[in-house]
Amino acid sequence: MTSAQCSRAGCRADAEWQVIWRNPRIHSPDRRKIWVACPDHVEFLRDYLASRNFPVEVASLTPSPTS
Repeated sequence: MTSAQCSRAGCRADAEWQVIWRNPRIHSPDRRKIWVACPDHVEFLRDYLASRNFPVEVASLTPSPTS
């Protein structure tokens, strides 16, 4: 299985985070897009989207194991 690569342009690092967002001007509330990010770029991608006033959240790419 191949690891997901960071969505930041030019980055080939393995992704560890999901950056979940939508553009409220064109997406309905139930439509969300997901970018994946490495630890070095997760903050950059989140800030990029937040600066455009897009609803954005960050979650781990791999869910925590449940007991």
